Amino acid sequence: MSTFSTPSRPVRRTLFFNSPNVPKQPRLDSAGTSSTLSFPSFPSMTTTPRKHATKSIGKPNSPLRNDVALSDWALTSSALGSVNSTPGKITKKEKALRASAKVDRFIPNRQTSNTSISKLEASESSNTSTASSDTATDSTQSVCESLQYRTSVAEACGIALNTRILEFQPAAPQSSKPVDLRSQYNRPLRPAANAQARRKVPTGPERVLDAPGLIDDYYLNLLDWSCGNQVAVALEQTVYIWSASTGSVSSLMDSTNGTYVSSVRWSGDGAYLSVGLSDGDVQIWDVEDQTKLRSMSGHSARVGVLSWDKHMLSSGCRDGSIWNHDVRVAQHKVSEFNNHAAEVCGLEWRADGAQLASGGNDNVVNIWDARSSTPKFTKTNHKAAVKALAWCPWQTNLLASGGGSQDKHIHFWNSTTGARVNSIDTGSQVTSLRWSSLYKEIVSSHGFPNNYLSIWSYPTLTKNVDIQAHDSRVLHTALSPDGQTLATCASDENLKFWKIFESMGRKVASAGSTLASGKDMAKTMMIR
Repeated sequence: MSTFSTPSRPVRRTLFFNSPNVPKQPRLDSAGTSSTLSFPSFPSMTTTPRKHATKSIGKPNSPLRNDVALSDWALTSSALGSVNSTPGKITKKEKALRASAKVDRFIPNRQTSNTSISKLEASESSNTSTASSDTATDSTQSVCESLQYRTSVAEACGIALNTRILEFQPAAPQSSKPVDLRSQYNRPLRPAANAQARRKVPTGPERVLDAPGLIDDYYLNLLDWSCGNQVAVALEQTVYIWSASTGSVSSLMDSTNGTYVSSVRWSGDGAYLSVGLSDGDVQIWDVEDQTKLRSMSGHSARVGVLSWDKHMLSSGCRDGSIWNHDVRVAQHKVSEFNNHAAEVCGLEWRADGAQLASGGNDNVVNIWDARSSTPKFTKTNHKAAVKALAWCPWQTNLLASGGGSQDKHIHFWNSTTGARVNSIDTGSQVTSLRWSSLYKEIVSSHGFPNNYLSIWSYPTLTKNVDIQAHDSRVLHTALSPDGQTLATCASDENLKFWKIFESMGRKVASAGSTLASGKDMAKTMMIR
């Protein structure tokens, strides 16, 4: 390390600060003009202990080693700048320091300041290398004026500046009594203006008929209601016709040779009644004349279900076959459908006659095209026998099917695509299904374990009501021609009539479409 010689620094310091010959340092103000800077007189450094000066020289960062004047007095920032600079030469850094020394800091209140002005000043200061004191003064003045303006506007409009939410209308007067909220949430909600008025479904039958001798067999179809307002019911070997208009009862036919009636079905015009027998024969009867028109044989077992499409009559047999009969010609059998491995217990033609739906004890639903002998769709979703089948009257390609006691489901099918569109788990054996065009609903009858009538909205599939219909399982149902009354028949040997789809605010004008009044017949009657 090189050895530094120590000059007579105290003498030089004393002369530098106390000599009258030291020139005065020029100083630039914020406007760029030159001014004269005068230094104050400092006491002589001879009073400083020599021991202290000698000790400071040995330090690495000592100002004495760097040839900087040392004083026991603390110099101001302006004096420090004058000492370190050469007279007549002012750097840019010194200009910035001198300018910033004259301008004090301003810390704004963010809630009351105008942020747009502060952003403008920040951008201007970043683009310029020097800041002017006049500009800072103008900025501060504009902020103050802005605050005064905002305050005056707020007072004129009646707005409190210390709030975060502006109210555009006066607040509601506060009640002197405490508000009881229970009175608000305990009251029922008002229904929507366009909501359908909730209807009251009667849970009791409108009429009850005694039907002794009704066969308790799930796979048979022994009840039907014609468009002429006549009800046909089969009791063992006899078929009875009950007029819903007059209340009169008549016997149409009796089977012979130990056979029993296994199915009945009215034709579309209500003039003819088809009767299926346990020996495999199918008979056609003229109800008005009470005469048998013809008998069509050929099935090897009982005919448990029948369905009409104009002059075509389809019959489902216990052997799983479906025959299509043309009742106008002698050779009545025109085609045969075979795709069931067990007894056919459900059969329904679509309203336009384009498709036929069949259900069997093999848990299968088949949808047949009228022009083909092979099924268009075969559905195996059910886990029990499928007896309940119903086509939707307002959506012709929608089919509903219901399963037995091991299935308890109602499935809805699109017969065009074959897709299952909806399903309901009813929790009970489904014995029949009937659509209501008046309310866009479907009613299902049930066996074990509930023996209910259940009304469902479609397509929401919400259950509207359950009706305890019979003491035992409901076997058969039929809908009146006006669509208001449902007839049910159960193994408790009762035939009941339920007005569950009463017309909304109007009476049906067609004669003979409703049940006869109580003046014409008693509420409880005997079929035979």
